[in-house]
Amino acid sequence: MLVSPTLAEEQQATTYPEDVNAEEIAEDEYTEDIDIEQMYREMPVPDFKYQHNIDPGEYVDTMHSTWSPYPLFRLTTPLFFKSIAIEPGYYLLTPREHEGAWYILFKQQGKVKYIIPCYKKEIVPVDFYKNHLPQIKMTKVQLIREKTLKFIGKRFKSSKRDPIPDTYLEASDLDNNFISIIVYWGNYRYYFVLRTIQL
Repeated sequence: MLVSPTLAEEQQATTYPEDVNAEEIAEDEYTEDIDIEQMYREMPVPDFKYQHNIDPGEYVDTMHSTWSPYPLFRLTTPLFFKSIAIEPGYYLLTPREHEGAWYILFKQQGKVKYIIPCYKKEIVPVDFYKNHLPQIKMTKVQLIREKTLKFIGKRFKSSKRDPIPDTYLEASDLDNNFISIIVYWGNYRYYFVLRTIQL
């Protein structure tokens, strides 16, 4: 007799990387249990740079993509992380690991301009993108085109393009001039905090 595993057994069987918070995630859980000011004071300013300000992982991420897979962040006023002042502009936000810690790279015209540390990395909740991103309704012609491209991709692997990871951005105003920003990229979300004034 076959017995299907319970949901709890399936969750126990799932393994995540050590740097991921795999606890049950509430939809509205962001920064309630974290002392943002204390965490901000303790987080060091990144002391490393990339050679020629080029992100070495970008080539791998974009090799099979037809456009940039990173979320675009438009900043209209300066934001600050301690001694780092992020000027207004358009930035591609890219999560990257360095020596076991996670950082968000602010990239402009292919160059890394700013590096900001993350204080938390989590798995994106199930169906988050489905519930928060608009679903594309295709016409019959578009459906035929998609099926044709999938057929060609199965037959000729070199012509196949990898799907772009789903992305999403959330920004929340907090007390004492703090802003919490969450970058959703693929299966993970990355939390970091900035200030609207520099101390």
